[in-house]
Amino acid sequence: MNKTTLQKRCLPAALMFGLLFFAAAFHANAQESIKISHGPYLQAMTDSGVSIVWTTNKPATGWVELAPDDSSNFYQKERPKYFCTSNGLKNVGTVHQVHLKNLVPNTRYRYRVYSQEVLKHEFVYVHYGNVAATVVYRKKPLTFTTPGKPGPFEFTVVNDIHERNNVLKQLLGQVDLPNTGFVVFNGDMINASMSEEQVFGGFMDTATALFASETPMYYARGNHETRGPFASAFAKYFPGIGGNLYYMFTKGNACFIVLDGGEDKPDSDIEYSGITDMDNYRTEQAKWLEDIVKTDAFTKAKYKIVICHIPPTNGWHGNQEITQKWVPVLNEAGVHLFIAAHEHRHRIQKPSEAIKFPVIVNSNNNIIKASISEKEARFRIFDTTGKLVDELVIP
Repeated sequence: MNKTTLQKRCLPAALMFGLLFFAAAFHANAQESIKISHGPYLQAMTDSGVSIVWTTNKPATGWVELAPDDSSNFYQKERPKYFCTSNGLKNVGTVHQVHLKNLVPNTRYRYRVYSQEVLKHEFVYVHYGNVAATVVYRKKPLTFTTPGKPGPFEFTVVNDIHERNNVLKQLLGQVDLPNTGFVVFNGDMINASMSEEQVFGGFMDTATALFASETPMYYARGNHETRGPFASAFAKYFPGIGGNLYYMFTKGNACFIVLDGGEDKPDSDIEYSGITDMDNYRTEQAKWLEDIVKTDAFTKAKYKIVICHIPPTNGWHGNQEITQKWVPVLNEAGVHLFIAAHEHRHRIQKPSEAIKFPVIVNSNNNIIKASISEKEARFRIFDTTGKLVDELVIP
């Protein structure tokens, strides 16, 4: 038998094997049960509300069951359900975001998340599949506590992790997370926004395992989060308060303003391929700032702290924009501290005539551990080994 004849006889067998393999894989995927693939984790927490986010491996509806943190069993009675909806319709998808409102300040709640697979939607008929949920049977339900309590508290800040889970674990491993008020991710947690799996595999699965299901997290978007085809999906996974990625929140006697510095180069730079409009976006935030610093929540706060990935300093285009558009408002408003990142090095920029507040630029290998009390606001910076690098105290 010559080589050509052998190839002709082998081709159908190879093709048949490939088709069988594809069919088996397709069948296995179709038969896979719905499950919660990532999360849940807490976002955009205020005194009276919070967003809970999770994902599933199949398109589904989603809802949260909420219960007071009392002595009752979670199964004692039917708990109120809060659905993932838009404009009166339950959302069907793989990313689920439920916004809980009208919560009581300084109150501890228990919660459970659910998703039910949607197999088919034909005309007015919806065919549902199985349900996936977090466990409350023989396991404590997940909990969270709304802010609103006066008195001292602690929080922590990390940034520029760039998908280094080992570094994230080293830094957060130094913190008593259950007793920490909240955690701040100050940008560039990824290298570029490419996919959902990159976000979770790069840092968010680690964060969820360590704290994010029960301790609030606030995320100031960095310039690397704005790059890549997945960048526009950021708010689906990390919603800001009030629907924006820039917002204000309070804790104890402190008020925090989170700003989105956007990209660091001009919008016309070849690196962005004409997809950014950051200059106008920063102008939009400047106008918002002018109003928000006049609110009672801000003016009556003992400590006024700004969080933004890119620091206000002489430098690239993004730095200059922040300095020109935001700093005059912040100077006039009496801001006490600006917490920044971006430079992959540690430094503390002292107040000056141009920028009247100190700026902590946190390294990509350091963690800020802050404690806020009536007496002082103390910010200690530690490296991955737990060694104290620097300290700033605002009396």
